[in-house]
Amino acid sequence: MTTEEQLVKKSLQGDTAAFEELVAQYQSKVYALAYRYMGNEEDAYDMSQEAFIKAFRSLRSFKGDSSFGTWMYRVTTNVCLDELRRRKRRVATLSLDEPLATKEGDEVEKELPDTSPTADIVYEQKEFSQYIQSILDQMKPEHKSAIILRDIMELSYEEIAEVLNCSMGTVKSRLSRAREALRKKLAEKELLP
Repeated sequence: MTTEEQLVKKSLQGDTAAFEELVAQYQSKVYALAYRYMGNEEDAYDMSQEAFIKAFRSLRSFKGDSSFGTWMYRVTTNVCLDELRRRKRRVATLSLDEPLATKEGDEVEKELPDTSPTADIVYEQKEFSQYIQSILDQMKPEHKSAIILRDIMELSYEEIAEVLNCSMGTVKSRLSRAREALRKKLAEKELLP
């Protein structure tokens, strides 16, 4: 069996099959991380792909000081945060009542699909998961990152410090604040025992 270190070395030498093995090892964890940042499957898929493309292109910057996985989580985190910042800057307001103009000069009414889940599909766990995601979406990026990397991805404090490029004390502080914010929101909804 080829080790992760050997796969990285082979990838640096242009062996795309070796990089594909690395992708196979980390794709589910990278997707899970991207999902927690983005909040939906389609964006998570796109950001996962973007993270692997960026990792492949910048593989030479991987020094081997940490594991490839830790480095990959940092790349994924940066890709997701960059996209969220980009979206925040370009938010445009559209009137839902205003018709859309077509290329031919005609106007058509906007039709928005009902995206709310049907009653037979909604389960208590899904609702709870969605509520947790909405709380995460409201957090400051540094708090959101800390809680996702520790409590969802189960990285060690040391790995999180490497991913976020900060001290372990900062990680613990951010994590404490994030958990307290989460606790308060859950208590407000009476979801804590």
